[in-house]
Amino acid sequence: MSAIDRIDEHIDELWDILRGNPMLDRLFYTASEAADFSVLWHALGVFEAILDDDPRTAIAISAALGVESGLINGPVKSVFKRSRPVQQHERPHNLRQPKTSSFPSGHASAAMVAAAMLSRRGKAPLWYALGAIVATSRIHVRIHHASDVAGGIVAGVAMGKVARRLTDRLL
Repeated sequence: MSAIDRIDEHIDELWDILRGNPMLDRLFYTASEAADFSVLWHALGVFEAILDDDPRTAIAISAALGVESGLINGPVKSVFKRSRPVQQHERPHNLRQPKTSSFPSGHASAAMVAAAMLSRRGKAPLWYALGAIVATSRIHVRIHHASDVAGGIVAGVAMGKVARRLTDRLL
């Protein structure tokens, strides 16, 4: 077992303290499901575009998320081909089980890209906190290892910075 696997296993064991709490289960399962296919982030982009009275806001967010998804869920995941955590117990809520590689977490990378783009109007702590909830939800629901989430966060922060710089220049 590699050092990363041992760390992931240790974090998973520590996280067990939080699992089974009805309120936390509902929060994390809802966050995880709402962020499937970045639906949560696209909807928030539309909401921000309505507030801005500028459809380019939603287009920019959706475009950034499209590039993120294309890169992470395509070539990046195909390079790593990591197995997902083994689910030993029945999940308390239905949740889609992805078939792609576990590393990196696409939910985590999309959350950070979305947070970077949504925070163009301010409220960065709010958007990054929501992104952190979505990212860590993947550990809670045992669909990703902690290192998958960390890798997704790093990739998402980097892609979010690039997307934001490009968007700030174009809009």
